[in-house]
Amino acid sequence: MFNVTTKSMQWGEETLTLETGKVARQADGSVIATLGETSVMANVTFARQQKPGQDFFPLTVHYQEKYYAAGKVPGGFFKREARPTEKETLTARLIDRPIRPLFVPGFKNEVLVMCTVLSHDLVNDPDVVAMIAASAALTISGAPFRGPIACARVGYVDGDYVLNPTVDDMQDLRLNPEQRLDLIVAGTKNAVMMVESEAYELNEAEMLGAVNFAHEQMQPVLDLIIALAEDAAKEPFDFQPADYSELYEAVKAAGEEQMRAAFAITDKQERTAAVSAARDVIKAALSEEQLDDANLGSALKKLEAGILRGDVVKTGKRIDGRDTTTVRPIVAETGMLPRTHGSALFTRGETQALAVATLGTGDDEQFIDALHGNFKSNFLLHYNFPPYSVGEVGRVGGPGRREIGHGKLAWRALQAVLPAPTDFPYTIRIVSEITESNGSSSMASVCGGSLSMMDAGVPLKSAVAGVAMGLILEDDGSYAILTDILGDEDHLGDMDFKVAGTENGITSLQMDIKVAGITPEIMEKALAQAKDGRMHILEEMNKSLSGAADFSVHAPRIETMQVPTDKIREVIGSGGKVIREIVEVSGAKVDINDDGIIKIASPNGEAIKKAYDMIYSIVAEPEEGKVYKGKVVKIVDFGAFVNFFGKRDGLVHVSQIENRRLNHPSDVLKEGQEVWVKLLGFDDRGKVRLSMKVVDQETGEEAVEEKKETSDD
Repeated sequence: MFNVTTKSMQWGEETLTLETGKVARQADGSVIATLGETSVMANVTFARQQKPGQDFFPLTVHYQEKYYAAGKVPGGFFKREARPTEKETLTARLIDRPIRPLFVPGFKNEVLVMCTVLSHDLVNDPDVVAMIAASAALTISGAPFRGPIACARVGYVDGDYVLNPTVDDMQDLRLNPEQRLDLIVAGTKNAVMMVESEAYELNEAEMLGAVNFAHEQMQPVLDLIIALAEDAAKEPFDFQPADYSELYEAVKAAGEEQMRAAFAITDKQERTAAVSAARDVIKAALSEEQLDDANLGSALKKLEAGILRGDVVKTGKRIDGRDTTTVRPIVAETGMLPRTHGSALFTRGETQALAVATLGTGDDEQFIDALHGNFKSNFLLHYNFPPYSVGEVGRVGGPGRREIGHGKLAWRALQAVLPAPTDFPYTIRIVSEITESNGSSSMASVCGGSLSMMDAGVPLKSAVAGVAMGLILEDDGSYAILTDILGDEDHLGDMDFKVAGTENGITSLQMDIKVAGITPEIMEKALAQAKDGRMHILEEMNKSLSGAADFSVHAPRIETMQVPTDKIREVIGSGGKVIREIVEVSGAKVDINDDGIIKIASPNGEAIKKAYDMIYSIVAEPEEGKVYKGKVVKIVDFGAFVNFFGKRDGLVHVSQIENRRLNHPSDVLKEGQEVWVKLLGFDDRGKVRLSMKVVDQETGEEAVEEKKETSDD
């Protein structure tokens, strides 16, 4: 019944298996990839006809994590998988980016790639497995795909690169100081297609070495996919790219001069208007048949790209008048908003980000229900890209894939310089509002986010800056690498290469390309050029900081204390009674975890001190020889009981009340009276022995003649 094809190989410490022919046989291509005990099914379908008037490539990639894969039931009320999680959205983008450029130019039929996690061993992350499965499914589907691609995850420990580190190794690099890198690289046999990384200040040589290591390690996987395709691939779809050379010549003849003049304008808004006017001139000169041609958009883009690209490669001069290495003018300002905890406005040319930092308590941490387990995150970064930032009118909705992806890139760039949670026990949330955009708003978010945290008084290890690099690669092999690219250079160029880091090294690297890969030589030059740009931006950012910023007066103060784990129950009390009383009496927020770490938060320092003292009195033990302030709670014939340490009471014997003989303790004491007592020690039964007479009751200081007076007794 089934015609199953299976290929396997040893990859690192695990076995990688590709299987097709048993499941989803009506899809054009279906492959189940398994690494260890993590399995992902990728299914590919594509339309045989192009929709009339279709002028773009409609590729859709979905990645789904099924909770049953890890033996879990989804959280929430409905108990089923709902909208994509952040991890699912980011992984879908991760798969989309390297496969999109490899479809045959001109192919505009609908393509759907769906990857579903079927099994997760909690060791091997399914994102890498999903990309391999998607590549294999595309390769055998018959679609006009110029693959295959493969990918690999790389870690960096003690100067050595590690292939496919485990999920636990990559969980939170801040808590794993030995692990300095989480890098995913995708590529073909000869070139790198996509890079995504989170790093701890690696230098350019270390980062380039990691990319090359990943490309080497993925070569056997490419061979495995090819071996699968040799046995199981379907007949290639008969697709011939449309020949629109005549249409292009007509477009060129009708408006090349106007289009060239439009791209000579340096101001973005004016240039956009002029380009639009040039398009109108071209369309007015075309016949009705030419206007109805689905390739008109491609012909117009080819003309625009030829003008922009050719001038840069030949003359080294860009459309805004810069050379290839110059960063646009930068203005960085902090303290923009009076009531926020920290704020910064970062402007680079016509790209601007308003970044706002908010400091919260442990209650504000984000709970993440992931396939491999539940955990908390105390660092959040949210990126918003409204239509007005590019002068457009558009629908405003929830965050899309672009917002989530750009926000995560900025998050990766900044997490490496955050203080340890034990040193700075705050939840940090950054919101980057893109108020203007003309290229690389994600890197503006990195710069603005770094400045806003420093403005809030967060003790960052170092400032972080980011820069986006571009590439124009001509058919003859000539190329130009561009520093700080514009939106048009991103749209019409061949690469978007984002590098963020400190003065000491790279903290994040992301690369997307629109051609069939780039060489190590180009990547090395791009990294070196990006370093120069990053240093320049850091220098400009430093001008906005006059010194270490004071901690925001509007942010909550948090103090931490550690208590023995066997005392946690006493601090919480039965049904939470004790901790609720502490919160009500002190007015501070109190949070305690299973390790005995207590966070006390309040804008009021007195409230924190009161809560601290109440907790301390519960968990601490009184010290012999110390003086305490207490309250008389009961008077008996032989002395008085004094509450002196939390809920701890002790006896002041009648002989220890004053340096004279008393008929009865009530002669000088009454219930509720505050007194100073010294802890003399404990008797054989553990009872507390206190003394008032050795302490000055007005000052709380020990009496000078303590020894003599005691011996006379």
